[in-house]
Amino acid sequence: MKTSELYKQLIANAGEDTKRDGLIKTPERAAKAFDFLTQGYEQSLEEIVNDAIFDSENDEMVIVKDIEIYSMCEHHLLPFVGKAHVAYLPQGKVIGLSKIARITDMYARRLQIQEQMTKQIADAIMEVTNAAGVGVVIEAQHFCMMMRGVQKQNSWTISSMMLGSFRENHRTRQEFLHLIDKK
Repeated sequence: MKTSELYKQLIANAGEDTKRDGLIKTPERAAKAFDFLTQGYEQSLEEIVNDAIFDSENDEMVIVKDIEIYSMCEHHLLPFVGKAHVAYLPQGKVIGLSKIARITDMYARRLQIQEQMTKQIADAIMEVTNAAGVGVVIEAQHFCMMMRGVQKQNSWTISSMMLGSFRENHRTRQEFLHLIDKK
């Protein structure tokens, strides 16, 4: 069965008339939106990186902060939105900066929980760069907490994953956390 037909059934089950003017094309639009929001399943790390790993003598921290994320909670199929901060310590190789944002998007565009996405991004950056360390912090608001259940519109969830030097060296971790806090 086509995804649009499933949406049509869902709308009808909610008690709506799927032949009503405003809803006639909604199942197709919703199916197209769902395909876009889950396009991360169609992507691979190799495809995203696309050989954008370059030799470099830099061994100082590289941070891409405030990467917008839009994902969907795997428990309720409701959005969660926020920002990711990703850092790594190069060890002979650097990655194109836009690839960090693309890797983040690839994992965000899957049915997810924030904690798992944080780990997936960190593991992927570590894998492709062979960095001395990787740090990822994600701050997000979850619509499953805002629109239903506890209905807490001002709550934020913060998750972090520290690998290598970011986990082992308190000063490296503190530098990262201090730098992402700067406006």
